[in-house]
Amino acid sequence: MAGAGGGGCPASSNDFQWCFSQVKGAVDEDVAEADIISTVEFNYSGDLLATGDKGGRVVIFQREQENKGRAHSRGEYNVYSTFQSHEPEFDYLKSLEIEEKINKIRWLPQQNAAHFLLSTNDKTIKLWKISERDKRAEGYNLKDEDGRLRDPFRITALRVPILKPMDLMVEASPRRIFANAHTYHINSISVNSDHETYLSADDLRINLWHLEITDRSFNIVDIKPANMEELTEVITAAEFHPHQCNVFVYSSSKGTIRLCDMRSSALCDRHAKFFEEPEDPSSRSFFSEIISSISDVKFSHSGRYMMTRDYLSVKVWDLNMEGRPVETHQVHEYLRSKLCSLYENDCIFDKFECCWNGSDSAIMTGSYNNFFRMFDRNTRRDVTLEASRENSKPRATLKPRKVCTGGKRKKDEISVDSLDFNKKILHTAWHPVESIIAVAATNNLYIFQDKIN
Repeated sequence: MAGAGGGGCPASSNDFQWCFSQVKGAVDEDVAEADIISTVEFNYSGDLLATGDKGGRVVIFQREQENKGRAHSRGEYNVYSTFQSHEPEFDYLKSLEIEEKINKIRWLPQQNAAHFLLSTNDKTIKLWKISERDKRAEGYNLKDEDGRLRDPFRITALRVPILKPMDLMVEASPRRIFANAHTYHINSISVNSDHETYLSADDLRINLWHLEITDRSFNIVDIKPANMEELTEVITAAEFHPHQCNVFVYSSSKGTIRLCDMRSSALCDRHAKFFEEPEDPSSRSFFSEIISSISDVKFSHSGRYMMTRDYLSVKVWDLNMEGRPVETHQVHEYLRSKLCSLYENDCIFDKFECCWNGSDSAIMTGSYNNFFRMFDRNTRRDVTLEASRENSKPRATLKPRKVCTGGKRKKDEISVDSLDFNKKILHTAWHPVESIIAVAATNNLYIFQDKIN
């Protein structure tokens, strides 16, 4: 299963396997709430990897250059920059606390030496510039080296400031702050393929922003009913098409996906396409509506397909076929019998994300017990792997895990009753070109890569 092709050509399950590369984060048993990772995102080249946490911090890892002297050496990711993106706030009008938790990070394509990313909490989106400085100016006329202003009457000669080398410094500075546009909590941001605009979505509305304009946005979707008692669904995720700048999709808590075309009207209340799988009446239960809610939607890199994640499965849809998905992959079907207890402990409301590999030949999503699942779309094979420090020796091969649902348990299997529902992998990311994946497990970030024989 291993690279499932990675970014290049698809590989069969027997070609190579996934192995441990790195783990970031503290080993402590008592995890501070602020340290829990809430989003993971590679940039367009894959050389930078950003994580956001519940404490409002953004940590960026940079891939080191490969060491030619060491056999099988791959560039490791090391901390490049850490900064506080959001602070806790208080809305005095509504008497509500606004958490600093980073809900989403999205990179902008690199245009120059600096890097830009968007980060958002529940209410405010910020555009950050991350740049390097390795020179400083010295020899000013109006101030001393320590920064104090000089007496103008004591200046007798004109000096030309010169640039001197200094230790490399990585600076993160907020270039734009996009605020006061969302009444409800922001769940998605997505950069358009025109690289000038982006969308932000909350429970009931989607806004379109220009990256240069902070004081206004255009409302392109509004599903808020005149009477809130008539509310039947909310927006759960939204994303722009990777190539067509006028097309975007948004998913709902009813398990439906609407594709909208901004060329048709300014307010996209009428969708161009409506994707919904007919429900099997025989499988309907009290939990049907909850588990059908879509927690994530992602276009494939080619733009031909999109993938949606609900509580128990991940589905792949062809944009040309609205009636049903072309693929349905069961993530943890063994939990269907446990839905009652998962409802009682609120786990049934967990929002799992999903991601594509670079060639769209494989998909990945998370589960409980620090398990994550991979599905090879070519061979139709799947595998369950575990992010664990117990298997964190350098280049240690990840062993496939199996969950036993009943009867006699085999040696390497784990019983469904002994799964730890506090250990959950909600956020994963796949390198855009290579077979490298990043998996967030509570406060730890695991990086795995394909094993080279």
